[in-house]
Amino acid sequence: MSNKSLRVLIADDESIIRMGLRTILTELGHTVYSAADGVEAVTLAHREQPDIALLDIRMPFRDGLEAAAEILKQRPIPIVILTAYNETALLDRATELPVQGYLIKPVKRDDLISTMRVAIATFNERRNLSEKVDELEEKLTARKLIERAKGILMKGGMGEEEAYHHIQMTARSRRTTMSKVAQEIIDRAMKEG
Repeated sequence: MSNKSLRVLIADDESIIRMGLRTILTELGHTVYSAADGVEAVTLAHREQPDIALLDIRMPFRDGLEAAAEILKQRPIPIVILTAYNETALLDRATELPVQGYLIKPVKRDDLISTMRVAIATFNERRNLSEKVDELEEKLTARKLIERAKGILMKGGMGEEEAYHHIQMTARSRRTTMSKVAQEIIDRAMKEG
């Protein structure tokens, strides 16, 4: 992990596990928030806005996977599941969320460090890809609107280049986007229909 201090949420119903993880993480310079159950974990995540969460899979009131799902709805962060159990059904549930790591207890210092590093890197990569997909979808939608508006203008007698230039210049003069101008052209054509 980098030298950056992280805000880490730990949720485990076993106090000895929480204390052990807290010791390791504070020695590494991180700020630690501890919860004894899933409900408290969700509350702390909302209040403290951690950078990463380490959640025991089996806790009272709300298990770690339910808590993870609730935390991810509030604010996506990397989640690492802690468990003493190596059950396929639990692992399948964990991967559906998605979580970025899975550690078997007792957790060793080096395993914790490497898992957190990979979890954060994986989370950031996934978030960057998601943002890129959103950006590309937005561009594609804008392109489709512009093409449709060009078609409307061309039916009105403009050439393709002239129609594109008209949309471009209108957007520039109004200080707006070409897709907004295109949408206005489409809306107007539908009203005149």
